[in-house]
Amino acid sequence: MEIVNVIKKRSTCLRRHVGAVIVVNNHIVATGYNGVPRNITHCEVTGCLREQLKVPSGERHELCRGLHAEQNAIIQAANYGVSLKNSTIYTNCKPCSICTKMIINAGISRIVYEEEYNDPLAAELLSETNIELTKLDKKDKL
Repeated sequence: MEIVNVIKKRSTCLRRHVGAVIVVNNHIVATGYNGVPRNITHCEVTGCLREQLKVPSGERHELCRGLHAEQNAIIQAANYGVSLKNSTIYTNCKPCSICTKMIINAGISRIVYEEEYNDPLAAELLSETNIELTKLDKKDKL
């Protein structure tokens, strides 16, 4: 989790900094942080669309210029042809419903996170899977 918290420092999001690390057989295979796609102007320049529209946290994820940390980590693994079947994703924030759907289809079998994120649909989706969900206290060590 310490690595996740270092990776999240690369985030360019104005609202929340999130990092993700995906591990297969105790080896890091992909990392990600939340921010805009390659070669796209950062929100630091354009301003936060979600703030401008007063969109509450946990709603209308599509109204954002950026990708979530989990999405970027899964995309990185895909770019390098790395299977995520039976992997663990570590993130400082519980995944939203969009990331949860990607995690399910990527074959990730365990999610370890520190902070809650209010997204009832994500919880509903996870309840229908065998994905292990582990919430850590910030003081817990892995």
